Amino acid sequence: MLANDTAAYGMYSRHIALPEIVSILNRAGFGNEDICMVLSPAHPIASIVRDARIETANLHDGAAGADMIGWFSKFGAVVIPTVGFFVRSQAFLHALLIEDDGSALCGGSKTLARLGFSNDDASRLGRQLGDVGALVYVACPERTRADSAIELLMRSGAKEAAGLGSATATTVA
Repeated sequence: MLANDTAAYGMYSRHIALPEIVSILNRAGFGNEDICMVLSPAHPIASIVRDARIETANLHDGAAGADMIGWFSKFGAVVIPTVGFFVRSQAFLHALLIEDDGSALCGGSKTLARLGFSNDDASRLGRQLGDVGALVYVACPERTRADSAIELLMRSGAKEAAGLGSATATTVA
């Protein structure tokens, strides 16, 4: 689990534009290093990453994959179970990989548990991720920042937005 136990998250369908969500968070003062995304292996972005091979015959698809990987490398972490992961932040590296012998790729619910979700929430959200979803997680230094992130995530189309740790829980039906 992250040393800082205050965080906010939003669960999104595959049709939401993740760059827009990140832009909203950035404009509100949340840094990319505090953002972690967990994507379903069936998410459309996951297929772009999966198909980003140097030997790809279609240079346009390869460039799109390289661009996506470059974008991912700006965040604290991006995890696509069974596909790949990108970790920039030492805090996310420690929580997702080092403490767990690198098993962040084993499944969405295990990854979520490493981020501080309860086992029940990790299982429930892991199932939702399996339905080609995306989870955006924002590590926050204090409760008021987490509450602000929850509000932003709700307004940006999250199916569910809530807090972890000492953050106030708010859920969108």
